[in-house]
Amino acid sequence: MSLAGSWRAELRKLLLVLVASGVLGWLTGYTLEMLCIGLAILSGIWLWQLWLMRRWLENPDQAPPESAGIWGLVYDTIYRLQRENREARGRLQSTVDYLRSSFASMRDGVLILTQSGAIEWSNDAAEGLLGLQYPRDQGQPVLNLLRWPAFHDYFLKGEFQQPLQIPSSSNSRQILQVEITTFAGGDFLLFFRDVTRVVQMEQMRRDFVGNVSHELRTPLTVFKGYLDTLSASELFDDARFQKAAGQMDMQVQRMENLLTDLLWLSRIETVSEDRETGEVNMVAMLEELREELQSSHPERLVVVEIKTTELVTGNYRELRSAVSNLVINALKYSGDDDPVRVSWEREDDALVLNVVDSGVGIDEQHIARVTERFYRVDESRNARTGGTGLGLAIVKHVAASHRAELNIESEPGRGSCFSLHFPL
Repeated sequence: MSLAGSWRAELRKLLLVLVASGVLGWLTGYTLEMLCIGLAILSGIWLWQLWLMRRWLENPDQAPPESAGIWGLVYDTIYRLQRENREARGRLQSTVDYLRSSFASMRDGVLILTQSGAIEWSNDAAEGLLGLQYPRDQGQPVLNLLRWPAFHDYFLKGEFQQPLQIPSSSNSRQILQVEITTFAGGDFLLFFRDVTRVVQMEQMRRDFVGNVSHELRTPLTVFKGYLDTLSASELFDDARFQKAAGQMDMQVQRMENLLTDLLWLSRIETVSEDRETGEVNMVAMLEELREELQSSHPERLVVVEIKTTELVTGNYRELRSAVSNLVINALKYSGDDDPVRVSWEREDDALVLNVVDSGVGIDEQHIARVTERFYRVDESRNARTGGTGLGLAIVKHVAASHRAELNIESEPGRGSCFSLHFPL
């Protein structure tokens, strides 16, 4: 029977009780009293059904009470909802068990935390990496058990876009990487990964680049010195020798530029957090850079637009190298008659440096990779401009060390806009 039909049947019972009580009261002369008795009996039946429902709900594993009419429909509906809820909980528990089983087999340490930061679950790898034990540590605040100051700041700040690297508490030579995500409306999922090998390989690469660059500078300097001496002597008066000497000098200069950029990039990558920083006057820096470019590129027009005089905190030399690379790149890849526009302004909660050109532009497929070392958008064009392929890599690392963001907007044939966003 449908819900509407059950209600109609229940109303008919109520009317039948009232009519029967009224007729019996009219026959006996106690109409009001009989009506009250009829309603009391009907109320008693409903109270009895409510008591049966309450007893059943306290122990829902037993079968629902048997009843007809609206109460039978209510019992059936509640029983059906309970069965669906049990099935949904079973499916959810199976999913949770599957995920926990998957996490338990991982080599990375996995922690599930409640919204308050208490440990809900951890896998076996977390015991080896972090010294945690489940279920002994269940319900304990994670900040009480993992006492790294850097981890405390990272967790409480709540900005998990970038992973955190910290030394292991049990082995100072072991480096752990922490990644945190939120789920289920506020719970936390933490992954602890041993990245010691990756960090060591990256350090070896940096050391290799730095050492090789240093070692190459000495023979290159000797070679250039002898080349200059021979070029000035009478032995090189022949036009053939002069052409060869000019080409060799050009290649030596390219090698010197490459080594200079490599050494500078290596320095930026390995610089410590306590490097010299201060308030940098970007307006004065841009004016100084424009004056230098007027001497080195007198035929080119660089337009500087100052819309704010606010200072930015950072290292002057690093910021100068980043801005210089952006402007010189814009000059290289735009026409001789095309101006390069540089602006310093405030946008919402950031200070922004924009370098805009109307040059050849960059295809969208290359934009994500142009900041990689030695990445070539066009081999022939790069050889023609004499670039080292390290300029934008330097800009990217300077931006990262200043917690700034490098944005690139470009369209082939219509130019590019490189922006550095410094958060206030």
